[in-house]
Amino acid sequence: MIGVLLGALALTDSFPGPDDIRHRGDELGTFAVLIAVPAFALLNFVIAWPVLAGASGLLFGTAAGTPLSMGGILVAALAQMAVSRHLAGEHAGRLLPSRVRAFEGFLQRRGAVAVMESRIVPALPWGPVNYLAGLTTLRFRDMALGTLVGGAPKVFAYTALGGSLSNLHAPEAKVAVGLMVVVGLAGLMVVRRELGTARPGDAPGAA
Repeated sequence: MIGVLLGALALTDSFPGPDDIRHRGDELGTFAVLIAVPAFALLNFVIAWPVLAGASGLLFGTAAGTPLSMGGILVAALAQMAVSRHLAGEHAGRLLPSRVRAFEGFLQRRGAVAVMESRIVPALPWGPVNYLAGLTTLRFRDMALGTLVGGAPKVFAYTALGGSLSNLHAPEAKVAVGLMVVVGLAGLMVVRRELGTARPGDAPGAA
C-alpha cells in the first residue's frame, strides 16, 4: 500500500498534503490495516524503516500507526534474519570473523539484551544487524524480544512525527523529538559502556 502510494506520486508528479494522504488511507478502510504489516515488512527490504514508520503514522495516525509499524518491523527483522540463517545453513555461528565470534556465548545467554542494545545505539542501521544475526546462533525469540523492547521508543517517535507532519508543533511531535534525544543519549551511554567494559566471560566456551 505504501509502495503503491509512492509509485503514484512518482508517476503523477503530484505531492498531496498530509491530510490528503491520510484521507486516501481512510478510503481503503480495513483493507489498509490488514495489508499494512506485511507491506511494511516487504518494503523494509529496500526502504529504511524510519521512512516506513513515518508513512504509517501519516496514513493511520500515531495511535494506530505505532502498533502497525512495530508489527511490520518485527516481521521484517525476523524475515531478514531467517534469510541469512537459511543461507548460512549449518555454518551459522562460524562464518563471522574471530573477534565477532567471541560474542557467541553472550548471544546464547543474553541475546535479547544484545539486540535491545543494538536498537538503542544511534546511527546503527537495523537491517545489517538483522542479517548479521542470522549468521550467529541468536534465537529468533531473542531477536523479537530485543527488537520490541529496544525499538519501541524509536518506532513510536518516527511514527508520531509522521502522524504530526501537518502540525509539527503538536504535543505528540514534541514528545517524539524529545524521545529521540533521550534514546540517542541512552544509546551513546551504551556505546561508551561497551567500549570501556571488557567481556572476558563472553568468549566461546566460557562458563
